[in-house]
Amino acid sequence: MRAFIDYLIAWLRNSSRPALLLTVLLVASLVAANYTFGIESRLRALPWYLAVGGFFLFYLMVIALVWGLQFEWNKAPLNQPKLLILLGIAPLYFALKIVHWDLLVLLPAGIRYPWDHYTQLVLQLPLKLLLLFFFLWALYKAGLLPGDSLGAAVGLTRKNFNVLPYFGLLACTLPLIALASTQHDFLLVYPKVKNLAFIGGYAKPEWPWKLLYELSYGLDFLGIELFFRGLLVVVLIRYVGDHAILPMAAFYCTIHFGKPLGECITSFFGGLILGVLAARTRTILGGLIVHLGLAWLMELGGWAGSLYFK
Repeated sequence: MRAFIDYLIAWLRNSSRPALLLTVLLVASLVAANYTFGIESRLRALPWYLAVGGFFLFYLMVIALVWGLQFEWNKAPLNQPKLLILLGIAPLYFALKIVHWDLLVLLPAGIRYPWDHYTQLVLQLPLKLLLLFFFLWALYKAGLLPGDSLGAAVGLTRKNFNVLPYFGLLACTLPLIALASTQHDFLLVYPKVKNLAFIGGYAKPEWPWKLLYELSYGLDFLGIELFFRGLLVVVLIRYVGDHAILPMAAFYCTIHFGKPLGECITSFFGGLILGVLAARTRTILGGLIVHLGLAWLMELGGWAGSLYFK
């Protein structure tokens, strides 16, 4: 843990105070606007093709603004064609990922309710992860991801990886999860497995189906770490060094706009911490442990909180 703290202190010392302050103010303004006017919910309400376009433009705007601050105050070298291509393509992938994929029309006619809806829920995230794998593979083949292999390029490596401090970092989140599990807005969202309420009476026992859902849910966090800490940090630091961390954290915060307010706010600081660790270690495995553990602890907290506080 001491090394983690040293990493964070070193990053803060080497970062531009004006760029950090202005980024925090920008993110705070976007969070306030979203939870006042419903930016995320309004975009989701659009037809899927307009939603994709809307999310793409919104994410692109956030990336452009925060990278602009990095250029102005940190003199980040943005005049690199490969870097600009990556910054332009990245929000397009996430816009495609964040919208709902209607898979019902693709399922065999023999799959009937409730199993058609269950299949759609369980397949959504693995298929989106496959899209990310294809996206990263295409970028690697195009020469945009420097590295001896695709895995090494995006931080899927055990080199410089020590597992114990990450479990210590995860333990630090337990009081926050316990507190969140008493809050109404948190319990409206978690546990996610309550989305399977419609299989009640159809599946006996229900637990294998719920376990499969939780495993599918967990795969999403592999995708999140690959994209944000892998692509947007481990890859981009080869182009611009630590300047990649702050824009990633701002972008990461905006994808939490549909979550409870407390989770959205803390995601910015959590993104910064995981980004600094990924930049120093060049691996995303630790962040994956923290993120997966946090996700499943929130499921557990949501279940426990629904028994006593809802």
